[in-house]
Amino acid sequence: MSNASPNLKADMEGTTNTSFRERYAKLIEGSSWLSQFCHGSNPWMARYVYGLIFLVMNLLAWAVRDYGQDILTEMKRLKECKGGKECLGAEGVLRVSLGCFLFYFIMFLSTAGTSKLHERRELWHSGWWSAKIIMMLVLILLPFLLPPQIIEFYGEVAHFGAGVFLLIQLVSIISFITWLNDCCQSEKYADRCRIHLMLLATAAYVICILGIILMYIWYTPESSCLLNIFFITWTIVLLQLMTSVSLHPKVNAGFLTPGFMGLYVVFLCWSAIRSEPPEEKCIRKAQSAAHGDWLTIISFVVAVIAIVIATFSTGIDSKCFQFKKDESEKEDDVPYGYPFFHFVFATGAMYFAMLLIGWNSHHSMKKWTIDVGWTSTWVRIVNEWLAAAVYSQTKKMTKLHKPFTLIAKREFLEFNFKSDPIRVYIPEKGHF
Repeated sequence: MSNASPNLKADMEGTTNTSFRERYAKLIEGSSWLSQFCHGSNPWMARYVYGLIFLVMNLLAWAVRDYGQDILTEMKRLKECKGGKECLGAEGVLRVSLGCFLFYFIMFLSTAGTSKLHERRELWHSGWWSAKIIMMLVLILLPFLLPPQIIEFYGEVAHFGAGVFLLIQLVSIISFITWLNDCCQSEKYADRCRIHLMLLATAAYVICILGIILMYIWYTPESSCLLNIFFITWTIVLLQLMTSVSLHPKVNAGFLTPGFMGLYVVFLCWSAIRSEPPEEKCIRKAQSAAHGDWLTIISFVVAVIAIVIATFSTGIDSKCFQFKKDESEKEDDVPYGYPFFHFVFATGAMYFAMLLIGWNSHHSMKKWTIDVGWTSTWVRIVNEWLAAAVYSQTKKMTKLHKPFTLIAKREFLEFNFKSDPIRVYIPEKGHF
């Protein structure tokens, strides 16, 4: 019995270990995304991981800005922080942003030229997460060891990078609106989507009008608020301009595209006015401080999520920037442009830094605030005007360079010039 007992115990332990391994294997096999994450590369799942990393970097930059004083004693140990003051506030945000930018820029360089699945660069993009997490941690720590002069220079460069991000986002939005309108007007869906088109266009214009009325009520309480009156009134002019261009007989794009673009420019106008300094008399304050604090926190959380979603959706929309002749896609082609994806996230790192410091490295921001200050206001306003100009110019190009066609199966816009036709690929519906 004494000899059998150890053997029985060993058998039980072996059975237990085998059972545990079998349950783990079944768990991995039953969860497709977990299996692909642990044992292979999945480019579609990889984009969510990169988006999660970007969200964490946003939250880290915000924590350094708003709660950096709590870790002041730890910052004092870093030589270049000069007692902690050079690694907190706007300086801290820029340092975190620089680390995030370096990570995605390295990924951009290392995945450039990737066109086929199962290439080494494709496997690097979709896998090797342990190595990339270590690289991310090193790159986040590195900027805190750099002198303030380098961080200040990066802050100046980040202004340009954030502008590039806004431009890419604008083109992506116009591309999506154009795709949606042309898809609904195509022969395949014209009869089925006619009522939906009318309802969507009507709802868009109603929301635009209500938004403009509310902005007049909330942000022009006095006749002396001339700047806000100008911003809102000019938004009406832009909405009318886009509608007129869209309804031109040679364009005939309908009401849906100008309606959706109207929603976008009205939102930009609202964001611009909301970005005005809190001491501005033309912005009505909340009735109670507690209510105002909660509204500020909710607005901040929504803004951070919006930044991540905007960066994520724009990053996978590389096809709207491809000007090339018709080429058949193969099964082993990458599903989206990896270098463009990382480039958008790199510029997005600069963009979220500008939002958290109000586009001014010498500007102090209150807790739970984002994109506040006159610089932020004018950036939004210029972005609004640029959006209307780009949309109108796009429609004029459509009118001057006929024919302008969309083939539903291939989903591209074709511009015929004197040379060979140029086709601008529209992102698939699933990318949004």
